[in-house]
Amino acid sequence: MYRFLLSRQWVILTLVGLVLIPVMIKLGFWQFHRHEHRVARNDFVARSLAADPVPVTELSAPGKDVSDDVWRRVTASGTFDTKGEVVVRLRTDADGKSGYMVLTPLDLADGRAVLVNRGWIPSTGDLTKFPEVPAPPSGKVTVTGRLRADETDSSGIKDTRGLPPRQVMRINSERQAQSLHRPVLGGYIELTDPDPGAKGPEPVVAPDHDSIGPHMAYAVQWWLFAAFVPVGWVVLVRRERRDRAAGSAPEASGAPEAPGAPGAQPDVARTAASPE
Repeated sequence: MYRFLLSRQWVILTLVGLVLIPVMIKLGFWQFHRHEHRVARNDFVARSLAADPVPVTELSAPGKDVSDDVWRRVTASGTFDTKGEVVVRLRTDADGKSGYMVLTPLDLADGRAVLVNRGWIPSTGDLTKFPEVPAPPSGKVTVTGRLRADETDSSGIKDTRGLPPRQVMRINSERQAQSLHRPVLGGYIELTDPDPGAKGPEPVVAPDHDSIGPHMAYAVQWWLFAAFVPVGWVVLVRRERRDRAAGSAPEASGAPEAPGAPGAQPDVARTAASPE
């Protein structure tokens, strides 16, 4: 009845189904773990942004990786160094327009410096020249912002060499320390509270920590696909069995003999030989 399952076609179909089921289940768990990671990241960002600001020197030092404290609100007091200011190329604003991020060192009282991303400006004119940048406040100031980690190879940003003077591709404290010739705290500050009376760069928007993305929906889809494989296999098997049974039914029952068939000749002969 089910001997057709031993055919080459059905053996291959069954093996493919057996392989797809664990693969789809694994893909579902992969998406589920991405969902968990996104939820944990949102919670981490929300706690960091809600925490009271602390002096940046409590969380960072020259050469220190601040990845564990990113998004923490920090403060720093010092004087902006416009001579060491650079712009970061190929950065976009909240609307996706291309431009620069303005990166200005803030000299601290102890002789060290911290990089401050003062915000975004549009790119206009000759891209090989240093753009017009709004000047930062003069004198001693206190800034408040979000602590960010240095951009490295893992950030996915290509570090292009041979750029015009005072233009960079990445925000990296160690790279800038080489040109500033003084110690620079690891990471940088993303300015959130600019001087309300000054017309400066456009502040960087806060990170999205509300949306969870489609990963949970993708996980459920993969698991449903995995469940449909055995169900579909059973449906195909039953259909194949029904089609084979329907095809073999006429052969088993046989066809009725026609009136002029050879088997009817003796009756015809007896009829002809009988008297009227």
